[in-house]
Amino acid sequence: MKAIRRFTVRTVLPPQLAGLDTLARNLRWCWHEPTRKFFESLDPQAWERSGGDPVAVLGEITPARFEQLAADATVVLEAARLVEELNQYMTEPKWFQSIFSNTDKPASIAYFSAEFGITAVMPQYSGGLGILAGDHLKSASDLGVPITGVGLLYGAGYFRQSLSRDGWQRETYPLIDPNNMPLTLLREQDGMPARISLPLPDGRTLAAQIWVAQVGRVPLLLMDSDIPDNDDISRSVTDRLYGGSAEHRLEQELLLGVGGVKALRVYSRLMGTPAPEVFHCNEGHAGFLAVERIRELMESDSSVDFGAAIEAVRSGTLFTTHTPVPAGIDRFDKSIVRHYLSAMPLPGVNVDEVLSLGNESYQGGNPHVFNMAVLGLRMARMANGVAQLHGKVSRGMFAALWPGFDVPEVPITSITNGVHGPTWRNPGFQSMALEYMAETDDADGTGWLKSEEEGGVPDVVLWEKRRSLRAALVEVARARTRASWLERGASPAELGWTESILDPDVLTIGFARRVPTYKRLTLMLSDPERLTRLLTDPERPIQLVIAGKSHPDDEQGVGLIQKLVQFADNAEVRDRIIFLPNYDMALAEVLMPGCDVWLNNPLRPLEASGTSGMKCALNGALNLSILDGWWDEMYDGNNGWAIPTADGVEDPGRRDHIEAAALYDLIENTVAPRFYDRDERGVPRRWMEMMRHTLATLGPKVQATRMVRDYVERLYTPIAAASRVIDAAPYEKAKELAAWKHKVRSAWPGVRVDFVEAEVPDVAELGDEVSISAGVSLAGLEPTDVHVQLVSGRVGADDRLEDFDISNLNPAGEKHGHQVFTGTEKLSASGSVGYAVRVVPFNPLMAGDTELGLAANAEPSAVTAHTHTSFGD
Repeated sequence: MKAIRRFTVRTVLPPQLAGLDTLARNLRWCWHEPTRKFFESLDPQAWERSGGDPVAVLGEITPARFEQLAADATVVLEAARLVEELNQYMTEPKWFQSIFSNTDKPASIAYFSAEFGITAVMPQYSGGLGILAGDHLKSASDLGVPITGVGLLYGAGYFRQSLSRDGWQRETYPLIDPNNMPLTLLREQDGMPARISLPLPDGRTLAAQIWVAQVGRVPLLLMDSDIPDNDDISRSVTDRLYGGSAEHRLEQELLLGVGGVKALRVYSRLMGTPAPEVFHCNEGHAGFLAVERIRELMESDSSVDFGAAIEAVRSGTLFTTHTPVPAGIDRFDKSIVRHYLSAMPLPGVNVDEVLSLGNESYQGGNPHVFNMAVLGLRMARMANGVAQLHGKVSRGMFAALWPGFDVPEVPITSITNGVHGPTWRNPGFQSMALEYMAETDDADGTGWLKSEEEGGVPDVVLWEKRRSLRAALVEVARARTRASWLERGASPAELGWTESILDPDVLTIGFARRVPTYKRLTLMLSDPERLTRLLTDPERPIQLVIAGKSHPDDEQGVGLIQKLVQFADNAEVRDRIIFLPNYDMALAEVLMPGCDVWLNNPLRPLEASGTSGMKCALNGALNLSILDGWWDEMYDGNNGWAIPTADGVEDPGRRDHIEAAALYDLIENTVAPRFYDRDERGVPRRWMEMMRHTLATLGPKVQATRMVRDYVERLYTPIAAASRVIDAAPYEKAKELAAWKHKVRSAWPGVRVDFVEAEVPDVAELGDEVSISAGVSLAGLEPTDVHVQLVSGRVGADDRLEDFDISNLNPAGEKHGHQVFTGTEKLSASGSVGYAVRVVPFNPLMAGDTELGLAANAEPSAVTAHTHTSFGD
């Protein structure tokens, strides 16, 4: 008979080892190698069985074994030392405390995400979004940034992937018991579990309890609806990640956004922590956090109307978009959203007004859907993409929300993703580095460029370390391949071949990620015969280690996996190409350090950022990638290879064929020869130069600490400053800004540029000045309500300005019933140049001139050019 529930009964810890519970419950152990090694030493077999979970290890140790450990002075002293080190880590000043010594620093930041990839023993992630969120929290902890994470606790996490005999992906959902995980249930002062709840349609209520995962210095709040307070439907809201119907997903996102704000308030009340000044919405799943914050503000202060509440909430909100494809955005039928929002009304606000925040009310939009990304953008003071190219793509993708401006002016900036170094750099590789260089030399990359004579890591040592990482990957790949085939129904007697697949001395190329079609898992199979020749080359063979999951509803993606698996099953190549099912953090921690080359071949520019190649680079691997995501801005010609793209080729099949041929050519004629070209010591000298260059230059750039510092300095700090002004009782500035925006929107149809007079030299030269005078009708607005701007730069196709500069003209009084604005501009570019004049709303409380999306542009017929030194009347 099967158990209907599984849980762990733990032995009571001896007083000498009481600190082990603190060590196990703080997830810093997942990136602190000494703590991991210590727990492994307590019971190596239990550590292996648990997949490296300290909580599970403590649950398996018997009382007799604990008595032995408590009597071992070495164990007791090491436990005490690690506890003291953790306490110091939790309390000592970090970068944030030393840099931000004044009152401008954000007091607290709330970071909302639908998934968090912290450790493999907490499977609360599906892919890059979750891993990025986990690395964000870890790096914030290392830097001392006061962040609180907010998410959901999924009863089955994402699915476990296996393969059928014919290579079709199969999904199972093993249940997770939070009591057996490094989590603590948040409780009220009377010991009862803390609860939050939100009303649902038809008189239902969705309640959740709150689990806290301590990620170093950062608390992560995870809401769990599987509690007796709920009916059966509500209990299943947090059953699995990205599963279920549209209504199921909507309920999850309401719990994440609305419930997440409530959970923050409960946590702050119980723990005495400051209320967040910045709310960071990591992708649109948590967008409803803005609706809840509007509700609580309007309920707490009846003098604040809907418009003022929007301004107060916007002032403290950041939105990060991660998708470069419209299909990746959550869009719900508006009637379903109306049904749910009607159950949680805002005081005196019609539900259609709330729905307007997510309306696609722009050219090309669908008036019948509610768009979560649009909600996120409309309710954020600032927004960003996750790589420079992705920011550019996002500006084009969402440009319709700012119809008065050119795409480059759309207010979506970029902060390129990074990865948490202590998590993703192999501990053995890190130990080798620190044996030869100081930690600072490793961190800034300079140590990797030192020669052996200067005390740097010798080529032979570095190359042997790389081989050991490759060998570790081969060992894990063999074991996982055998286990996979047993699940597929093979007999142990027919699996002897799995003991010799792959070779620790062969050029190893890795490819692992989610499997939507645009990531092109099977591009490498475009010419199976040529790929076979590369795999089986007698002198310069390659081997491929591949992994990835496709969403169960994505039949195309699942079909791509089957196609790849069926090719890899062929006896001619199966010792040189393998697909490893159930890609997770545990596999990634072996796969990425063990590869020599990391392959990434998405359809450009559809990769938002991608971070797997960054993790490889931290371990000395080279990247072989389409110039997309982070690689587009960080490839420099010496840290790997760029796969040429067939941009502009509209036939997808032909484009794939062209780019696959370029990939084969690079591997065959450049990558493989460089790997196998060895000196008298067996070391590939040119390869080593590229590896050292990668470690020296990419190493510092790809760190998530760099990313989090960018967020703090460029986004969190200015947003916190705005929040203190606008989102502060009695909310006078929010009311003022809302009233001003209403006035401007009402007047704007009548705002226009009536004339532009320009004094341009007969023969214009660099450094000459152009004088401009513009007459403007303001339709009742004041000159202080606008900026009249001179936009000047090079003229490209269709007479459009490119690489333009913007300067504000100065108010110069009235002339013939017009408000006149004047100014001069020095010519700083040669060639074909031009200018335009426009009027935009201005208020010092706004984040920028583009905030309202309004602009009144001068028509060419309004321009009079002069070649004399004064303007006529």
